[in-house]
Amino acid sequence: MASESLPSVMLITANVGSIFEDPETMLQGWLHKFYESVQTLKPQLIAVHMQEVGGKDFEQCMGNVDAFVQSLIDSEALKSFDRSLVFLDKDFALVDQFTALGNLYFVHESLQNVQLYDFKTCRFNTIQGKQFVNLINKKTIYEKAKFPQNFFPGTVWSRKGFLRTRWNVENRIFDLANIHLFHDASNMVAMETFPSPYCKYRKRALEHVLQRFSKDKHDNVPLFLFGDFNFRLDSQGVIQTLVAEATPEYTKEDKEVTRITYKDCDGSSKVILILEKKRFEIDDPDRLIGENAKWLLPFDKEMKCFTNQLYEYDRDFPPSYPYSEDVTDGRSYMKTRVPAWCDRILLSKAAKALVKEDLYNKAMYSVIGQEVCMGDHKPIFLSFRLAPTQVTPYYKVSGALVYYPLIYRETSV
Repeated sequence: MASESLPSVMLITANVGSIFEDPETMLQGWLHKFYESVQTLKPQLIAVHMQEVGGKDFEQCMGNVDAFVQSLIDSEALKSFDRSLVFLDKDFALVDQFTALGNLYFVHESLQNVQLYDFKTCRFNTIQGKQFVNLINKKTIYEKAKFPQNFFPGTVWSRKGFLRTRWNVENRIFDLANIHLFHDASNMVAMETFPSPYCKYRKRALEHVLQRFSKDKHDNVPLFLFGDFNFRLDSQGVIQTLVAEATPEYTKEDKEVTRITYKDCDGSSKVILILEKKRFEIDDPDRLIGENAKWLLPFDKEMKCFTNQLYEYDRDFPPSYPYSEDVTDGRSYMKTRVPAWCDRILLSKAAKALVKEDLYNKAMYSVIGQEVCMGDHKPIFLSFRLAPTQVTPYYKVSGALVYYPLIYRETSV
């Protein structure tokens, strides 16, 4: 089968918490880079998983979301995409359910056989038209859950959870799941040991999701899991590398250390690093920018617990967070956190088998808008072609015969 006849897919994860707070400048710049990427890569199926829809100040900024989505649907870049599905969790009044997740799917007119799964009837149905899915009235075509509060002890309700959909694209069945895991609340706590308490919270939540998907009543199919995992680096290791033999000075309030200032021990008293709960300021920020950031990769350890279940393509791009929100600066990080690859696209082993890879086809795993301001998170994308379907038994779905990829069944986690 010629590569050109194989469906091309573009998966994107984007924490959009910043852009809705600046709809005139930052949001427009985000859209421009998104359109530019679509026009360059020419995908037939686009899946955009967003986190923090409506922004950090969602009660004030949620009104900008529908206009943002409509501008995507009406754009010149997407005019050949004749079908779309929009899932937006916007009802912040439902405190125990609100996740601020958004799943946007765009299907090109050249892609004929595309169906969405109904989790109640356990059947696929053909996608038609452009739809804003009402999350209250159409609960059966997606699965959404907010993590229990006890998954993240000591905090008020967060907006963390997942939103899953299931697809049949040209006889290839797979799940697309959006996820948002817990952040590091304090640099001071995160640096004490690895894995930090926050790392353990994230691990528990991700294990919960994988087990839930594998043990529910639905068939286990290939899984593309992409979102803001909030994976952080081994902060202790990074800091030890940065400060070497520098002398720490401790500032306390009510007997609690609130600041550590590391100074050069050569007698110059040069400040190398200042660390506070939400402050991470080094004397040479260029060590963290672009190609210079590759030394951080060995400290990216959280994913190692899941390498038997999930696959990630090599990352040749800098950490995706926390970038400056200055619209004139697309390269620098804020002086708040240790930069980290929070935003990821992970594949189950069965999903990896769905990606066409040979001499002429290579998956591309990269960043959108590396040189411009895209908010505090850079959107990350995976672009690839789906592998040819396998010769497997047929079964009936909504009156049509389709392949069921038994070869891709997964074992329980």
